[in-house]
Amino acid sequence: MLNDFIATNREEIIERSRANVRRRAVPRATTEELTNGVPKFLDQLVNILTLTGARYAPDDSEMGMSASRHGNDLFQQGFTIAQVVHDYGEVCQAVTDLALDQGIPITTEDFQTLNRCVDFAIASAVTEYARQHDVDVSGAETRRQGFFAHELRNHVNTASLALQMVKSGKVGVTGSTIDVLERSLRGLRGVIDRSLSEVRLAAGSQHKERIGVRVFIEQMEIDALADATNRGLQFTVTPVDNSLFVEVDRQLFASAVSNVLQNAFKFNRPSGQVWLRVGSTDDRISIEIEDECGGLQAGGTEGLFRPFEQRGADRTGLGLGLMISRQAIEADGGTISVRDIPGKGCVFTIEIPRKVGRAAG
Repeated sequence: MLNDFIATNREEIIERSRANVRRRAVPRATTEELTNGVPKFLDQLVNILTLTGARYAPDDSEMGMSASRHGNDLFQQGFTIAQVVHDYGEVCQAVTDLALDQGIPITTEDFQTLNRCVDFAIASAVTEYARQHDVDVSGAETRRQGFFAHELRNHVNTASLALQMVKSGKVGVTGSTIDVLERSLRGLRGVIDRSLSEVRLAAGSQHKERIGVRVFIEQMEIDALADATNRGLQFTVTPVDNSLFVEVDRQLFASAVSNVLQNAFKFNRPSGQVWLRVGSTDDRISIEIEDECGGLQAGGTEGLFRPFEQRGADRTGLGLGLMISRQAIEADGGTISVRDIPGKGCVFTIEIPRKVGRAAG
């Protein structure tokens, strides 16, 4: 449906995309971007949608090669990372806006496919750029900011379209569209939490307090269970001893555990399981998160905590979550590691010093 709609309205989508790019304050539009870039972004999006077919399958080697070639071509022609991130977003927005203006119904599945294809195209383009260029510190920061901007924009666009569909009266308030809106808002919160965690880590402004592990895990379980349910996964948390305490920065600690859980949900097999277990010794507390991702390739554990590293077929998101988790846990005097279970999954283990006494406040 999407390919037919884009093919029929190609010129109108291009003009709307160009208008969006012209209105953008940063990065400023260039002649090359407006004249040749916008059509290329649309053509590549159509190509990925075509290769996707009825289902989103980003592990398809043909689609991966196509996206990488496109990314290489863009950067050879002088496009910046910021332009790539924003221009794909402008094209995606033009498609959805035109469909709404024409009263063409876009199903939840179609819209999710479109956004995932945009995510995949951006991730592939940036990955190809990083492969061919030595990225210095300033370049890495630009890439980081571009990814954050894209992820925020993508969640906002998804939430806005879902809200418009509900307000139009074409869908109910208890159907799948509301689920899309809920996931988008939860995604926004995750992006903001990661960003705030990075700022606090960089500034060294941790605020440590003594917290009870059982209550902390119960609070984490509420949001994690909703995410697992939306993904069709089983999430099991083993009972936690009420006598366990740690002294940590609550926000950073929650961000670290949440990032590992989201990673487990994201890469798990369909209808799979995730387990969270808490153990302890006299001086340490361990939190284990086990998934059924199928295991890692040889040597796969080495790069998991590097920035922008993304394993598996799903390459949406920033590739920063595990890096932030490691920094946060180490700031609290702990460690985080991963153990591969070949053919089955991974076990991430967070170890943190155990404290004696009551929780603060």
